[in-house]
Formats: sequence, C-alpha cells, structure tokens
Amino acid sequence: MGKVKVSIVVPVYAGEAYLERLIAEIEKARHDWEAQRAPVEICELIMVNDAARDGSAEVMECLAATRPWIVILTLSRNFGQHAATIAGILHSSGDWVVTLDEDMQHPPSRIEDLLRTAVRKQADVVYARPTSAIVHGKAWRDGSSRYFKRFMEWLTGNPTLRLVNSFRLMRGEIARATASVCSHNTYFDIALFWFTQRIEGTSIDLHDERFAGSGKSSYNFKSLVNHAQKMMFSSQLRFLALGMWIGIGLFAFSILSGVYFTLVRLIAPDAIGVEGWTSLFVVLTMSAGLLAAMLGLCLQYLATLVLKAHGRPTFFTIDRSSDHKLQDWYSAQDEAR
Repeated sequence: MGKVKVSIVVPVYAGEAYLERLIAEIEKARHDWEAQRAPVEICELIMVNDAARDGSAEVMECLAATRPWIVILTLSRNFGQHAATIAGILHSSGDWVVTLDEDMQHPPSRIEDLLRTAVRKQADVVYARPTSAIVHGKAWRDGSSRYFKRFMEWLTGNPTLRLVNSFRLMRGEIARATASVCSHNTYFDIALFWFTQRIEGTSIDLHDERFAGSGKSSYNFKSLVNHAQKMMFSSQLRFLALGMWIGIGLFAFSILSGVYFTLVRLIAPDAIGVEGWTSLFVVLTMSAGLLAAMLGLCLQYLATLVLKAHGRPTFFTIDRSSDHKLQDWYSAQDEAR
C-alpha cells in the first residue's frame, strides 16, 4: 500500500499579495513530510481561480510552471468561495482533503495537527478551532457569527456547527460525495453532517492578515447574511416538529375543554355565568390547534422535500482502513519523544 495522500484546495479571488507565501509554506510542509519519511504526502494543491479581481491568475500560472503538483482550475465567472471550494474538492484525488483560505489566515504548517486529530479521534472531519475570540479583526463579526452558529445548533440539534469554518480536513470520499450533492443554496458544512457525525475540532491560532494589513475584510455584510441564509435553509429545523405537536396538544385540550364544559352545563347550569363564551373558547382553541398541527405537518413534509432536493443521502459507505498506517507512525513519533 502506498502513502496516504492529502489534497489541498484553495479558492482564489484576491490573493495576489499572499500566494507566493502560501505556496512556500505548503512546499515546506511537503518537504518536512518527505524528510521524515512519513507515510503521508501532499499529492496536489488545487487552486481555483474564481474570476480573481487582481493579478492572482498570473501569479498562479508562474508558480505552477515549476511545480507539477499544483493544479489550476479557472471558473468561467465569479461564483463565490463556497462554489469555488466545491469545484476544487470535486477535482481532488487525495485520501484526505484540506481547504485553506488564500490570505494566510490558515497556516499550512498546522495541517498535520488536523490530520493527527483525525487519526487519533477516528474522525472524518476536523475543523481548526480558533484560540482567539477575535479572528477577523471585528468583534461584532466574530461575535455575531459565533452566536448565530450556537443559535443554529439549538434550532437544528446539530452539536458541531460552532466548529464550522473554512480551515478543515475531510476524508476524501466524504468531501467529494458532499461536494457532488451540493446545489446552489446548499451549505457545504451542513451537508457534511449528512455523511458523517465523526466531526472534531483542534485549537489553532488563526488571524485574518488581510484585515490586519488593509483594514478590509473579504466578506461584506451582505455576503455574511447570504451564508447565514444558506445555513438555515440547508438544515432541518426541529421547531417544525415542535409546532406540529403544540397544535396537536391544543386540539386535544380543546376536546377535553369541550367535554368539561358540557358536563358542567349538565350538572351545574348556574356555574357558567356568561352564555356563549365557553363554546367560543372551545371552537377557537380547536381551530388554532388544528391549523397549527396541519401547518407543522405541511412544513415537515416540505422540509423533507427540500432536503431531498439538496441531495441528502439515505446511506453512505466509507473505508477507514488506511488510518492504521498513520496511527502507527504517530505512535512511533510519540515514543521517540
């Protein structure tokens, strides 16, 4: 059996000032593994030109000319980071796939930390967990993103959403399968959860160098809202089922109330001082309960159709046998220390 192969995918839109450093760091990581005779290698770097607005295309061509392990994909127009990442993943061939941002926010030297965590915890997906609460230079942005993810965790019952960011290591089969089912409005990281629940995080120091140097973020408020919208529409919200059961509860309560008031009317007619209010109460409660139950049922059915349209699989098989080779190597390294 040959070496375990790692593919790296980098979407490029405005990376002219960072690409040479990024390639140098990835090249160093490749050489370090080669020098250690590791059973793992970086087999390819896939750079996706998402209609770059600066001179990134020329820089990529120059760098790839002397490095056969660099593959350049050129999109016909700007489709956005998610689409560019999906395109790169679909063209990858590695046993593991790593996604990085172009602006050195994600240090390639820490890829091994992600891989070590994946092997030791038998995970299929590992996210870099920022050690700092402020990564992108703006407390409101990092804070709003963090609290929205926690809110989505509560809405969906998915306990891993707080880990989600674009510096991730994924098992190649799962990454490509996930990318293949993603449509225009599918949030990639939500779709990953359809294929595996073995998702972990490892703490890494992350900083947005682009913002630190220019004071400008690569995302504006509109794009952040679009991301939040995709995340919500790709998820199955558990309050839909809650609404249906609340409606059923109201309907049952209205029936019990009707029986109760009928018995009161027969046994003690004078106990009800105002004529007509009891029947009105029962009818309104029954109608509200029936409407809520029917609406919840329709929304549940619609959510099922939406997830089917997004490509959520019934099942998926995976081969994790190559992990033993890496486990043995990391164990040997630990003993040598």
